[in-house]
Amino acid sequence: MASTVGRNIAAPLLFLNLAMYIVVVGFASWNLNKFINGQTHYPGVAGNGATMYFLIFSMLAGVLGVASKFPGANHLRAWRNDSLAAAGSSALVAWAITALAFGLACKEIDIGGHRGWRLRVLEGFIIVLGVTELVYVLLLHAGIFSSKYGPGYRDTDYGAGADPAHKSGVATATV
Repeated sequence: MASTVGRNIAAPLLFLNLAMYIVVVGFASWNLNKFINGQTHYPGVAGNGATMYFLIFSMLAGVLGVASKFPGANHLRAWRNDSLAAAGSSALVAWAITALAFGLACKEIDIGGHRGWRLRVLEGFIIVLGVTELVYVLLLHAGIFSSKYGPGYRDTDYGAGADPAHKSGVATATV
């Protein structure tokens, strides 16, 4: 199958998002561990009333984001309609949870207070991931508009447009 514009842009974005989600899991788990242990005096933790919720949703977004990149990589390899279902749905769920963490990051920034550098880095990564994951989801579904951008949603092998001999399993030879 020919390479398309959507595939050429989605591939680097997938690997960028994968690396960023791994960083988010690392920072969120470290901050959450220190926060649960009551070590908010530790440099890099502290926070405010939104911190606990932000850390939980950041951890969830990170884990779902990493997990969603595996069907995404499979889809980029195959670039077919059947692989799009798994890649698109898992990326959409990861983006939705990232959007929730994005909102909590904005709330945490708005409340203010002393937030250490690790917490501020985590906020920045979540904000950037909210945008880049949305672009990735849109690129996966760009085939709706034209097959130039993705595996078109109208495949002639399925449905009413298929050859009846092909459906019944009868081999047809072309000379």
